[in-house]
Amino acid sequence: MTVTVRFAPSPTGRIHIGNARTALFNWLFAMNNKGRFIQRFDDTDIARSKQEYADSILYDLHWLGIFPDVTEYQSRRFEIYDAAVERLKAARVLYACYETPEELDLRRKVRRTRGLPPVYGREALTLTPEQVAEYQSDGRKPHWRFLLPNFTSDPLQPERTEVHWNDLVRGEETVDLASLSDPVLVREDGTYLYTLPSVVDDIEMGISHVIRGDDHVTNTGVQIAIFKALGAEPPVFGHHNLLTTVSGEGLSKRTGALSIESLRENGIEPMAVASLAVLVGTSENVTAAHDLNELAGHFDPAATSKSASKFDPDELFVLNRTLMHHMSFEEARDRLTVLGISGDKAEPFWLAVRGNLDRLSDAVAWWRILNEGPQEPADFSGEDRDFLNQAFELLPEEPWNGTVWKDWTGKIREATGRKGKPLFMPLRLALTGLTSGPELSDLLPLMGREGTLARRP
Repeated sequence: MTVTVRFAPSPTGRIHIGNARTALFNWLFAMNNKGRFIQRFDDTDIARSKQEYADSILYDLHWLGIFPDVTEYQSRRFEIYDAAVERLKAARVLYACYETPEELDLRRKVRRTRGLPPVYGREALTLTPEQVAEYQSDGRKPHWRFLLPNFTSDPLQPERTEVHWNDLVRGEETVDLASLSDPVLVREDGTYLYTLPSVVDDIEMGISHVIRGDDHVTNTGVQIAIFKALGAEPPVFGHHNLLTTVSGEGLSKRTGALSIESLRENGIEPMAVASLAVLVGTSENVTAAHDLNELAGHFDPAATSKSASKFDPDELFVLNRTLMHHMSFEEARDRLTVLGISGDKAEPFWLAVRGNLDRLSDAVAWWRILNEGPQEPADFSGEDRDFLNQAFELLPEEPWNGTVWKDWTGKIREATGRKGKPLFMPLRLALTGLTSGPELSDLLPLMGREGTLARRP
């Protein structure tokens, strides 16, 4: 069996880190099993779905390193769903209902007062032809419900309404269909809710594994019943835990909370996002993987916790710094060029500053300091100013090599008696305008003697 997975968001907003978690779980599972990844847009909600959101989702996935084998749109597949509806009607498991929302709400309240679960009572199954004709003459159009099954065929056995499956993430799972209303699959206006197109597409596209958030566990019980009604074997299901904000709030595409777009614009590296999105809430240590191949080696769906996990953006910066500190010049070259950092100095400059960066774009400030001097020159006391004047008088002649900083500070120490912080801090402030930063032994050769002298206070 070829492993085939899918990521199926509705294009009604920008995807967030929680959506990315689902996409990455599927992508890494496909990678580890030499399988296929289908990008499917569940865009049957024509009013709210927008192509611009679909395009942005694809862009975000590509940025993360996910490149689907196939991209599908449900809005282009209505004929297939229509055919499935006719099959379910012919099997007498899809039935017409004429209740208004107000009538359904009243019935739920009545059932609660009687101590019954507030599920649909299947009253539509007892409608007479005359009642149906009366509803239709009043202009009512039906919505269509799927008749949840009783799986027991032996009349001598008690009714069994439980659905069981071995979840790829959570292990043995059970959903009791008796606690659920027969789901509406088709609205009054003929449009489809999520449930039916999802099942039909999973069948038609040969989806072998469905990996998604654990908010779908109950829905899976219903969908397994629909798979069976359509004569198909259900795929293997896996339900990972959800991510929340630090305060415990759920994530939403509509609010833009922790959207991939906002993280990218904030200078976060894709592998920082991917590493944290995949590894948080699992038994694996959260470390920054260099690429998705490395991350796949740490990925095990069964290692995922069953409880929700809080996603702390501050952890992204920890991972981001790790990635910056180990990024080769070859990896950074093109992006540095776009930022105006190029030429013979670019590579030694990158190797000098990368250990002090939170984001790659932070290199611009250091490039400016290197070539233009401190952006805000320090205000030195008289004693430090005298010390610096003496220090700059001792600046070695060119040519310079990698030992120039050591040679220079050695001469300063001998001449002034200063050492440690009283020696190094005034020099750092004079050369960079900052109290911390890259090793001056790496920066000084790039400044050159003339550039260094220009920083004399």
